[in-house]
Amino acid sequence: MKITDVKTLSLAHEGPRVMDATHILSRRTTLIVEIHTDEGLVGIGEAESFGKPDIIRAIIEQDLCPQLIGANPLNIERLWSQMYRRTMSRGRKGYVICAISGIDIALWDLLGKKSGLPVYRLLGGYTDRVPAYASGGFYAEGKGLPELSAEMADYVRAGFKAVKMKVGRNTSDLFANADVCRTTEKDDLRRVQAVREAVGPDVQIMVDANTVWDPITAVRVGRQLEQLGVVLLEEPVPPDDLDGCTQVAAQLNLAVAGFETEYTRFGFRELIERHVVDVVQPDAIRAGGLSECRRIAAIASAHHMTCMPHSFASALSLVANLHLLASIPNGGMLECCMVPNALIGELLTEPIRPDADGFVRLSEKPGLGVELDARAVERYRTDAR
Repeated sequence: MKITDVKTLSLAHEGPRVMDATHILSRRTTLIVEIHTDEGLVGIGEAESFGKPDIIRAIIEQDLCPQLIGANPLNIERLWSQMYRRTMSRGRKGYVICAISGIDIALWDLLGKKSGLPVYRLLGGYTDRVPAYASGGFYAEGKGLPELSAEMADYVRAGFKAVKMKVGRNTSDLFANADVCRTTEKDDLRRVQAVREAVGPDVQIMVDANTVWDPITAVRVGRQLEQLGVVLLEEPVPPDDLDGCTQVAAQLNLAVAGFETEYTRFGFRELIERHVVDVVQPDAIRAGGLSECRRIAAIASAHHMTCMPHSFASALSLVANLHLLASIPNGGMLECCMVPNALIGELLTEPIRPDADGFVRLSEKPGLGVELDARAVERYRTDAR
């Protein structure tokens, strides 16, 4: 079997305007990658686009695709190493790794379709169901404590046993529209307290500061979050402050997680070996695909750390990270983005949803086990038809 073409599909959906500590989110985008072969099989994957899919498309079409045409798509390790080595001078992090990620996921999907097995079994097959958590609790204009509490309580009623919410929109004026929904530390603590009262004592609460605090602030607020029963603090400080994050992790009794902004095993190796975090959060669509995230998880496992992928793009990225979690012994929970997004809710012919107990069960269909909904693709496609 040989690769005959690599194609991309750019999709976008205009959703509600919400905010975390650093961003204002409304337009959601994705770049779907298709690997075509001379046997007619097509593998699909997703590359993180950061709202700029044309950049990733150019890298795939002009830089990576010429390396792949004519190659055997079953040689996934060789192709990954080849793409990484040949772009090392310009792409050890960021856009190029995201492009490689999308291709790698598509290659695994293709291998699954060729072999008749689901990807998670090809990767090792640790479990056939994965616990999920509801990722929401964003800031929004007009959204007060009653609305936030009702939102998080709805997730629990839907079956989730863990929820995550945003904190930290109170420390910087460097970000766009930093004056919108600006809060204080006390405001955020009141928000967490309201969520605790809404979901009850048995539901796990996690918070995400999106890298905005300094270490002193992170420790001060973190200790108060501990009193509210928060079990995990995600990205409390900037990812470049490794010493600061190590100090935070050492001084708190809740788990410190990160970094969705890190790439490949080489970046995560330092986070893990220096105990910068307690939980690692690679994302299959940006940290090097399933191949590289498996390597990251293995390093974490050797240090008795949990691997709990970041997942906040389309339904295809959700599925890729689901297969990753189901294949490793140190997998944590699957992040389910609860912000309304058609690229999650409508993209697949059979949407991925947790059951009443808060678990997502793996399909035994070949490859990633999903099919794109052609109508949704046409409805939200933004590139030339």
